[in-house]
Amino acid sequence: MQLTLAQPDDWHVHLRDDAALARTVPDTATHFARALVMPNLKSPVTTTTLAQAYHQRILAHRPASNAFQPLMSLYLTEQTSVAHITQAKASGIIYGVKYYPAGTTTHSQFGVSNIEKAFAALAMMEKLAIPLLIHGEVVDDDVDIFDREALFIERELTKIMQHFPNLRIILEHITTKQAVDFITSASANLAATITPHHLLYNRNALLVGGVKPHYYCLPILKRETHRLALIKAATSGNPKFFLGTDSAPHARSTKENPCGCAGIYSAPFALALYASIFEQAEALDKLEGFASWYGADFYQLPRNTRQVTLIKRSQEVPATLPFGDDVLVPIAARETLGWDSC
Repeated sequence: MQLTLAQPDDWHVHLRDDAALARTVPDTATHFARALVMPNLKSPVTTTTLAQAYHQRILAHRPASNAFQPLMSLYLTEQTSVAHITQAKASGIIYGVKYYPAGTTTHSQFGVSNIEKAFAALAMMEKLAIPLLIHGEVVDDDVDIFDREALFIERELTKIMQHFPNLRIILEHITTKQAVDFITSASANLAATITPHHLLYNRNALLVGGVKPHYYCLPILKRETHRLALIKAATSGNPKFFLGTDSAPHARSTKENPCGCAGIYSAPFALALYASIFEQAEALDKLEGFASWYGADFYQLPRNTRQVTLIKRSQEVPATLPFGDDVLVPIAARETLGWDSC
């Protein structure tokens, strides 16, 4: 059995920087035509000049004869100005601005504590049709970690949408039924990405039988009812939901320690995993829209014309992958997948 699709894009990926690019760029470029690259480096990508330099470092690791296109994003801060947004639009390489509420995830300490301080930047983004990409969680000390996404929608997302009704917004890596329901009922300017790991696993994978650090991600895995709602959304054919892996590498030594990093690395195996998920849901006919069409449409970019073929055959996921001077443990390590690419 074979499945041929327009080549997918990854609308949310972490490539990291420096030596890590030798691992992450080829892994992503092999499968995806384009990828929206997150800006939360150790020194965040807050200006067009920094984005341009990062873009060149990524391209230096693109495999020969590969047309992979990294799509850059800026890191929103309370100091992001109208001029920053205007320069980003003029650059031709920046396709979104990322809002990390301060303290939510890796290298988010430079993010926004009060979104109203960024309203001038958001107004210019609305005017210039630059999408806002959101890590949608609140991090107040009194909020349970499993409730962060739902409360962000209630407290922050609704406020942004009321003030900027024409701003295109992507609520990234959604994890809850509340997010699915809100996005489904909202205006056409709101969409969401869904990761393979949030479709595959619930919080039992992280916590039952001992804490398993390689299942730790942010937003954290949720209850089974939420996972099922995500599968229903992803396989529905609703163009508001599309592929974004949130593939995020961390060396094994930084995952397996008393304060392990959040992130799951899926880039080399993501397409096979999505195919398995859609097959189990009896919705393989919906995979091309989710993986290849809807994200491009929302970002107002042309759909890819090149095709890829997936084959129904076994693929063994290795226990580890080389990662600089260390190794990383990929998603589904030591498992057998039912799909592979040509």
